Amino acid sequence: MTTVLVVDDNTKIVSVLAEYLIADGYIAVTATDGPAAVAQAAVHHPDLALVDVMLPGIDGLELTRRFQADGIPVILVTARADEVDRLVGLEIGADDYITKPFSPREVVARVKAVLRRCNRDRTGSGVLRVGELTIDHGRREVRVSDELADLTRTEFDILAMMAAHPGHVYSRLQLLEAASGDAFDGYERTIDAHVKNIRKKLGEDSKHPKHLHTVFGVGYKVEA
Repeated sequence: MTTVLVVDDNTKIVSVLAEYLIADGYIAVTATDGPAAVAQAAVHHPDLALVDVMLPGIDGLELTRRFQADGIPVILVTARADEVDRLVGLEIGADDYITKPFSPREVVARVKAVLRRCNRDRTGSGVLRVGELTIDHGRREVRVSDELADLTRTEFDILAMMAAHPGHVYSRLQLLEAASGDAFDGYERTIDAHVKNIRKKLGEDSKHPKHLHTVFGVGYKVEA
């Protein structure tokens, strides 16, 4: 069975999310602070972690870094209205984020979407070349010429989707669906943050694009 680690210092939130996850067939393990989350991950080896940003001991952003290094997908949970926290979370490799207050059913849907995508990642194969880009689906690697670009899972999926059809313009909603497996209203603009990160890692920017181009008012495309 699939194990989800739920980390939040609010015990009521932890209890509710665990209840919904268990009802949907998952194993739920819980923690209410950063050190406890690290200990639970070491024992249970979760398939995914739901991590609150504001945690005692070790905060959610540092947990995200550690879990990503161990290959554990992370969905960040934040009560902050400040977009900076969410963008920082995406930059350090979070697979998704959700803002409080939230519907527990939406959280379960996000968990399913991220796990579906990660499962697809494990079974994908083939090498695609577009200009100086080499996209290896089996290894989940992107290279610019011979230099490895260290993309997150989400960034890889977004770039790979566009690179599969050079010149085709994708809307933010289409890219969000490719990245998460589902589209959720209000989250399309997170694609802009991912695209910014991808460009930086490919060594280009919006003013001097080489592969990843903006089509204003529509979305993005990859050109050879």
